[in-house]
Amino acid sequence: MSDSDLIIVGGGIVGLATAHRFLERFPNRSVIVLEKESTVGAHQTGHNSGVLHSGIYYKPGSLRAVNCRLGKKAMEAFCESERLPYELCGKVIVAVDELELPRLERIFQRGQENGVVCEKIGPDRLKQLEPHAAGVAAIHVPESGIVNYRRVTERLAERVSSGSSRVVTGALVESIQTSSERVSVRTRTGSYSASYVVTCAGLQSDRVAKLAGQPLDARIVPFRGEYYDVRPQAEGLCRNLIYPVPDPSFPFLGVHFTRMIDGGVECGPNAVLAFAREGYRKTDINVRDLFDALTYPGFLRLAARCWRMGLDEMWRSWSKAAFVRALQRLIPDVRSEDLIPARAGVRAQALAPSGELVDDFLILEQARGVHVCNAPSPAATSSLNIGQLIVDKLAPRFA
Repeated sequence: MSDSDLIIVGGGIVGLATAHRFLERFPNRSVIVLEKESTVGAHQTGHNSGVLHSGIYYKPGSLRAVNCRLGKKAMEAFCESERLPYELCGKVIVAVDELELPRLERIFQRGQENGVVCEKIGPDRLKQLEPHAAGVAAIHVPESGIVNYRRVTERLAERVSSGSSRVVTGALVESIQTSSERVSVRTRTGSYSASYVVTCAGLQSDRVAKLAGQPLDARIVPFRGEYYDVRPQAEGLCRNLIYPVPDPSFPFLGVHFTRMIDGGVECGPNAVLAFAREGYRKTDINVRDLFDALTYPGFLRLAARCWRMGLDEMWRSWSKAAFVRALQRLIPDVRSEDLIPARAGVRAQALAPSGELVDDFLILEQARGVHVCNAPSPAATSSLNIGQLIVDKLAPRFA
């Protein structure tokens, strides 16, 4: 059995950012990061659209708002110190008709409360920034940016894998046993022991937290988001980032256009129930995952409340024409022939039994552990500050 001071379950960006922050704070301590896949950042991190979020959408004072603002600055500093490319290219949030203006105003007010650099603009200024975008008004957020989070995660893994600390891949966790003084974690490839454990298991976060004995009412329900790439000859339709005004009755932002740091433009996502927690294709089905979702009262209540929108999202999943019509609200000139199917991602969304989305980061503590049970967007942007928050919780135990 391998011993360390801290075990972190999950080799995504949040887990590795936590390991990195821990070793910065306690350079003489050791960490083992356990990742079940053969590479780090294989799931939500590796399927991320790569946006450096500003924090404009989130409830002032929430963990999402505070960690996004501080985490974005920390991510920029990390990229600069590690010479990783990023760009503050700016973004527009576009109201396509007058009915959306009150919602746009509320987003702007949140941005002001959260300290986001942003301004309200009219159609003329919008055309200067995004000549092909259609809207009656918009918010310009010049500090929004783009980065490759998979590359960031790989660099974090390199930083962690030094001295007595290491990242172990192919280590699917099967059990977590806690005593008064130690935590033992058994995986398919070996067993590990530490003084404390942190779980950051993303799509499996509720199950892994329960393995550690953490009581949890919420459950992860997976939603797949599907994307299209814009063909090179049509990439001029979008200069940077173009977002819609989100519908507050629906838990996702809606389809949008994103310029990527490594080149190209992608558009999407829709949001449909995934039939597997790691189901990136329409045909991916995991009986256990699907049964867990369809029998969970929280999901049934959400579906009863949002069924019309859910059907619209499912139709866009199967109909490219419907997907294109949704995109044309933002850029009328985009055509079906401009788009080619691209990757999909799966979002780990915690749902309460009431059917309400857990709308903030959910980080729970035990005597021998800290468990990240919900880390929705902007978790990647916020990751280094989430890691700092977790280390702050652990610090008195290592003093």
